[in-house]
Amino acid sequence: MAPSVSEIKSSESVDQVASNIAQLKVAASAVAIPQEIKAEDAGPSYPQYLPHWDPEEKWAPLELFEHSDAGLRANPAKPNLLNENAKVSHISPYLGTEIRGVQLSQLTKEGLDELALYTAERKVLLFRDQDFKDIGFDRQIEIAKHFGPIQRHPTSGNVKGYPEFHVVYRDGKDDKFKEYRGANRLSRLQWHSDVTYEKQPPCTTFFFILDQPPLVGGDTLFASQVEAYNRLSPEFQKRLEGLKAVHSAVYQANFSRGKGGVVRREPVETEHPIVRVHPVTGEKALFVNEGFTRHIVGFKQEESDFLLKFLFDHVAKGADFQIRARYEPGTVAVWDNRLVVHSVNPDFGSDFRRHAVRLTPQAERPIPAGSESA
Repeated sequence: MAPSVSEIKSSESVDQVASNIAQLKVAASAVAIPQEIKAEDAGPSYPQYLPHWDPEEKWAPLELFEHSDAGLRANPAKPNLLNENAKVSHISPYLGTEIRGVQLSQLTKEGLDELALYTAERKVLLFRDQDFKDIGFDRQIEIAKHFGPIQRHPTSGNVKGYPEFHVVYRDGKDDKFKEYRGANRLSRLQWHSDVTYEKQPPCTTFFFILDQPPLVGGDTLFASQVEAYNRLSPEFQKRLEGLKAVHSAVYQANFSRGKGGVVRREPVETEHPIVRVHPVTGEKALFVNEGFTRHIVGFKQEESDFLLKFLFDHVAKGADFQIRARYEPGTVAVWDNRLVVHSVNPDFGSDFRRHAVRLTPQAERPIPAGSESA
């Protein structure tokens, strides 16, 4: 066992001191987190979920649909979701709750309605010890469709024969899957809300991990767009209400084309309110994100850039209304895309695999702040 610093006596010889220091360095290095996988890699745990791209797969533009939020039907007491087996632990006052003792796959329709409401109230839910990844494609889709039609991503990898799945796959051993590390930026965080360029962006979203870095890393950061709005002065809030911004899919499509990828549906650009209202809780939330929001309607370029940069920075720097969602085997994250932005934290070693799947139900056209009282 290496000696402590206090045990290195001043009377010891120079050689003895050098030897003890060397032992201390070895002991310290033993607690460092390794950055490379030493064991033989057996490959993905769930190869049936590997990303699939079919260059012949082409889709028509999305059509508008009527949407009634499942949370409007929910019992506010949530007896079918938060039963006597549920163990609930809040992560932050503003967002994030960890739940154990509840199986998403076993929820009734009433329980799913309550899930929609609770997700809207807490913004992000982390369900532990779930069997969700093992219940099969059809059942997973059936559960997610309870909340709305599932968005089929125009450029990402999906599951062969099941375009409802958005597959997240990063593997440093394959050059095709190193996107987390490709940007020439000091920080690799990419705050966004999913596919907000759609005319009817997503609501209650499911994300489940299949493979993750074995020790630490690969968490998801979430920020409350509700609390981000609440922190603004009343006069500034008034100025934002009524403004619209353009959310664009063009950059995503061009990126995919540039690397030889697919574009299954021609990209769209849609105007959405900068402040939206949740149809169930009535909360107001900022609805801009660095991933897709490009321009404020009616503003000159410099004005738009200045205001959007302020809002992006305000959300990104708001550590006191953010959480870090850590994944365990069997974790399913459920969040309300109308109320949060998120970013993967790509801090894991280059040889680690991160494999996950998202199901992304779509919801209503965003309700502008102010219109709810009209």
